[in-house]
Amino acid sequence: MKKVCVVVGSRANYSSIKSVMRAAKAHPGIQLQVVAAASALLDRYGSVVKLIEKDGFEIDARVHMLVEGETPHTMAKSTGLGLMELPTIFDYLTPDVVLTVGDRFETVATAVAAAFMNIPLAHTMGGEVSGTIDESIRHAITKFAHIHFPSSKGAAERIIKLGEDPESVHVVGCPRMDLVAEILRRANDGLDNGELKRGVGDQIDFDKPFVMLSQHAVTTEFGQGIEQITASLQALRRIGLPVMVFWPNADAGSEDIARGIRIWRESGNADGMHFTKNLPTETYIRLMARTACLVGNSSSGIRDGAFIGTPVVNVGSRQSGRERGANVIDVSYDADAITAAVERQIGHGRYDMDPIYGDGTAGEAITRTLAETDEIVVQKRIAY
Repeated sequence: MKKVCVVVGSRANYSSIKSVMRAAKAHPGIQLQVVAAASALLDRYGSVVKLIEKDGFEIDARVHMLVEGETPHTMAKSTGLGLMELPTIFDYLTPDVVLTVGDRFETVATAVAAAFMNIPLAHTMGGEVSGTIDESIRHAITKFAHIHFPSSKGAAERIIKLGEDPESVHVVGCPRMDLVAEILRRANDGLDNGELKRGVGDQIDFDKPFVMLSQHAVTTEFGQGIEQITASLQALRRIGLPVMVFWPNADAGSEDIARGIRIWRESGNADGMHFTKNLPTETYIRLMARTACLVGNSSSGIRDGAFIGTPVVNVGSRQSGRERGANVIDVSYDADAITAAVERQIGHGRYDMDPIYGDGTAGEAITRTLAETDEIVVQKRIAY
């Protein structure tokens, strides 16, 4: 039986790999191993580890690697701390394959540890173009990885241009789309009001028009987060609809985003706004299917939004260059521009579904490929 170890370091990691974990757990030829790390373990980022366990997955190991501060300095240290801890975990679990997700700093530690230990490394969502340090991380992990599961044909072409063997590249779509497709098939299911009442601020009637704000730090624009999130909050206050505001991810600069939200709230500007750390993926997707507009810079607007047809206003540079559908309007960090774009999206309403990032079958495809690949060669060579 092949042991496949998945390292989950954040809420974004989990929602982007859950369908693979589920398929791997059910596959008779695979033993799933789960390592929870970094912000996935922390209450202030929503205790993602509790969601993982609630979904029926056993946690094989926990890696505390997040250094307080959310600065470029501490992000680098967190990566180093993860690189010190993960080899011990891998040595204990002896996986046959390590599966790493996307482009976050904890993913770097996972990739380097596995590669240095001659453990075959599988990577999802490589080859994409975006902004910030994430793009550098993503392409670097591609060069460490031995088997690639990109979300789109364009991403696969970039992986091959980086010198990877075309036979190691499998276009499967984004595993998160599996969850989106499954949730949308159960369209008549209601919202989990218990989950939605958690957090602070005014309660929202989700049967009436509302907007969502999910905005994260841009690591290459460190120090500008307060101004950036304030512009979005100012714009949404002008719109006048209730707003569901999500706490930022654990990246360099996230404390500035969080501080901007706290200043806004404590200044008495938060009428009609509800603030939450995290929601189960199912609840979040159902909100996206209902919201009048999603505002911010989360990749969920680009990925999930295209599949769902959610009107999205993408603010700033965090998603620069990423493939997107007609549902996205890009704007700068300017309250007037954001306001105008949100009004335009509300006036437009729902968009047609666009499966840029897959058709909802990635989890099974990745699991099948991992199970059926007899040998993954760890010696890397550039394919000419």
